[in-house]
Amino acid sequence: MTLGILFALLSGLCNGLFSAPMKMIPRWRWENIWLIFILTSCLLMPAVMVSITIGDWSVLHAEAPRSAVVAAAGFGFAWGFGAILFGLSVDRLGVSLANSLVIGLSSALGSLLPLIMQGALRLEPRQIVLFLGIVTFLVGVWLCGSAGRLRETVGAAGSVSRNVTTGILFSVGSGIMSAIFNVGYTLALPIADTGERLGYTRFSATNFIWLLMLATGAIPNIAFCLYLMRRNRTGPLYSGSQWSRGLALSILMGLLWGGSIFLYGAATPRLGTIAPSIGWPLSLAAALLVANLMGVLLGEWRSANAKAVRFMRLGILTLVSAMVIIAASTRVGA
Repeated sequence: MTLGILFALLSGLCNGLFSAPMKMIPRWRWENIWLIFILTSCLLMPAVMVSITIGDWSVLHAEAPRSAVVAAAGFGFAWGFGAILFGLSVDRLGVSLANSLVIGLSSALGSLLPLIMQGALRLEPRQIVLFLGIVTFLVGVWLCGSAGRLRETVGAAGSVSRNVTTGILFSVGSGIMSAIFNVGYTLALPIADTGERLGYTRFSATNFIWLLMLATGAIPNIAFCLYLMRRNRTGPLYSGSQWSRGLALSILMGLLWGGSIFLYGAATPRLGTIAPSIGWPLSLAAALLVANLMGVLLGEWRSANAKAVRFMRLGILTLVSAMVIIAASTRVGA
């Protein structure tokens, strides 16, 4: 259980760091960065992990329940649109505010929906503590989101720029679609059960779930990036000056985010019977904490007013409290 909590926190660390390099690439447009990121995180890394841990995955694919395979592919494809919206929201809002809004919705829906789908939603001591942690987590998200809005407020009337409004809408859409990822993972768990019966470890079998979900999720992302590159004529930027810096940072983004997914897969088997509802908010809470700290280091809060900074600090403190409560829920009744 302790190792599961550690893996979930490390997953959140990687997740919170992955979008920061996007703000450090000087000349590339969003579509240039996102395409390399998607190719690395959703195609290359899952294929390598499955090759290392499973080898010939055709047997597992053939033996796994068709409903689970279809769920992994279908929900992964749907999540791909949420990934596009997240990337666009970070481009418009910055690391802190985009992560606050997206993770807020994703954590609430991604934690509660698996319990409902499994018929495990009942008032037991462990779940009561878990719900308390989720509520505390959402309060922290609200505080961080409010801090971001205060930071972006412009003009005497306290209005928010149109670019920020669009980014917030993208974030809301991404948060809803991102929760689908955890729902799809929950429905695809019979694949991992089949893998164990075939002699694979649960971690190895779970890697095949990620391959299905991420590969199908990459399809809308790649198509959209290619469309933007053709429309904006940004393909030649790959051969422009500082291309090596852009390539390295985009690949780093992919490795960090891909690493967060595989660490999450290593965490859930160690977190008990309601693992997706414990590991998901725990990982996302750590991700949001790290993302807000990265926002500070990137100077996103340098010109913010004192009230916005106070909200941010209180939000981070609340998130830390939520992480402690959610981690404690794994010990209740154990």
